[in-house]
Amino acid sequence: MKTRSLLLGTFVAAMLASCSSSKTVLPYFTDISTIKEGTFPAENYLPEIKPDDELFISVTSVNPEATAIYNVPSVNPATREQFGANITPTPKTYIVTTSGDIDFPELGRIHVAGMTVEQLQAKLTEDISKAVTDPMVSVELVNFHVNVAGEVNNPGSVKVTRNRFSILDAISAAGDMTPYGERSNVLLIREKNGKKEYVHLDMNSSEVLSSPYYYLEQNDYIYVEPNKVRQANSKYNQDNAFKLSVISTIVSASSVIASLVIALTVK
Repeated sequence: MKTRSLLLGTFVAAMLASCSSSKTVLPYFTDISTIKEGTFPAENYLPEIKPDDELFISVTSVNPEATAIYNVPSVNPATREQFGANITPTPKTYIVTTSGDIDFPELGRIHVAGMTVEQLQAKLTEDISKAVTDPMVSVELVNFHVNVAGEVNNPGSVKVTRNRFSILDAISAAGDMTPYGERSNVLLIREKNGKKEYVHLDMNSSEVLSSPYYYLEQNDYIYVEPNKVRQANSKYNQDNAFKLSVISTIVSASSVIASLVIALTVK
């Protein structure tokens, strides 16, 4: 009887999964899948610097001595246990204050929040050029990373090493969505102006390619929702695990009671 119930439950779960599977479309951008070629407007997007960002800035020129005063000294990251070891010093970075500023050698306090990396690079080059001939300034956003969770093959934090990074780049870096990922309902959470904003993106639609959320910002969180099949299987497995746990407990209790009865009968 128990075996028959288990088989029936398996059949019902399979039927539910089969009925739900038609709701999940696996390919991306199905609305243009049959169109041979086309174009979308290209957005010249670059991430803006925000409070608490970490920046690496270096200044060089033909005469290194002339630009040395514009570079902060490297720091030794050694711990107490590592004193005496041969450890390469690490360049010191700038942490943007909550008011959006950094303190730069010789130039003083600079408001950088709202600038792109290229804009800050251009400003520093212009200011330093007043004292140094042909300075070369490099600015890098060190803390640019996004988080991808849910139904992807490799969920976790993704380190970004370039200025323009799209949601497609993030999904690819996470090993792509699993077959159980609901492509029509991908959640993106972003912090902007001190508030958390969120949007649901339909990866089956090419409208994503022209969305203002196509390019990601630092600390964006992407969640791929499990489809109906995954949810049905998960619920079925949980229910079965609970039933097996209850049955195991009952069997164990029955065994103990039987042992006590036998012991009392023998006496």
